Amino acid sequence: MRKLIVSEFVTLDGVMEAPGGEGDHPHAGWVFDFFGPEQEKYKLDETLEADILLLGRVTYDGFADAWPQRSGAFANKMNVMRKYVASKQVRGLKWNNSKLLDGKVPEAVSDLKQSDGGPILVAGSRTLVHALMKHDLVDEYRLMVHPVVVGGGMRLFPDNGAKTVLKLVDAQAFSTGVVVYTYHPADS
Repeated sequence: MRKLIVSEFVTLDGVMEAPGGEGDHPHAGWVFDFFGPEQEKYKLDETLEADILLLGRVTYDGFADAWPQRSGAFANKMNVMRKYVASKQVRGLKWNNSKLLDGKVPEAVSDLKQSDGGPILVAGSRTLVHALMKHDLVDEYRLMVHPVVVGGGMRLFPDNGAKTVLKLVDAQAFSTGVVVYTYHPADS
């Protein structure tokens, strides 16, 4: 059974929107003030460990525009790994090894988790992540918390009044002030 890992860049106030400069958020690109070789190695190791990349349509489109023309160990892995996209839109998937999830997201992801192989990595993809949370499909959260408050934007955890209890299993601090907190659902 595969482990499903949600790995996110997050601000201190819980915003995950526009970390790399996407969209029209007033503070887009907030990760770049804190990026260093330690985070680069962490993200490379995490990506090399993963077998599948699971993305929502918006994140997929952004990645598909960015990664194919890049090179290096990280880009090479991103470009060759299998990618599944959760989307109601059936327009073409242009990025190498990409496939639309078949059927409803909870069932399709559950089936994917039941297959043999390495971890499934989810990055960005807020709407997808909210659906995965709702259906208890997340095995691990890796939150790369950046020491910045941006005052608003789309947040990782939904504002729906639901309580989510997590268990801290690891914390790793980088010299840039970024801390990666790794959590499992408290009931696991």
